[in-house]
Order: sequence, then structure tokens, then C-alpha cells
Amino acid sequence: MSTLNDVSQESVSAMTHESVAELAKRLEQDAYDSAFDGLKDWHLLRAVAFQRPELVKNYTYLLDNEPFDEE
Repeated sequence: MSTLNDVSQESVSAMTHESVAELAKRLEQDAYDSAFDGLKDWHLLRAVAFQRPELVKNYTYLLDNEPFDEE
């Protein structure tokens, strides 16, 4: 059984512009069977953003890394 921490260097290294686009499309549609499936994709996109940011530059809005002020 895989866990959210199973994002491996190999899985990130295997990502292409096309596979990142498919991942982003799934995240945008948000039609997962469970919240955990969506979270798994989000973690993968996040790992790609850290290790191969050139692949994610068009999808950073999906990572919600915008700074915000908690007043």
C-alpha cells in the first residue's frame, strides 16, 4: 500500500511536461474518489515543483504557496 510519503526521486525524475499537465488537469477537475487520492497528486506536484520547477511553472497556482496574512 502506498502512502503520501511514497513520492520517490524516480517518480519525480520520470515526470515530463505531458505527465505534469495530466497531473494538473486531475487536480483542477478535483474529481477524486477520495480526498487522499487528491492529496497524493498534490504531494507529487509539490515534489516536482521542488526538484524540477521548470515543469511546474505553469501550475504553481495549484500548490497554494501564496503568502498570506493571518490577522
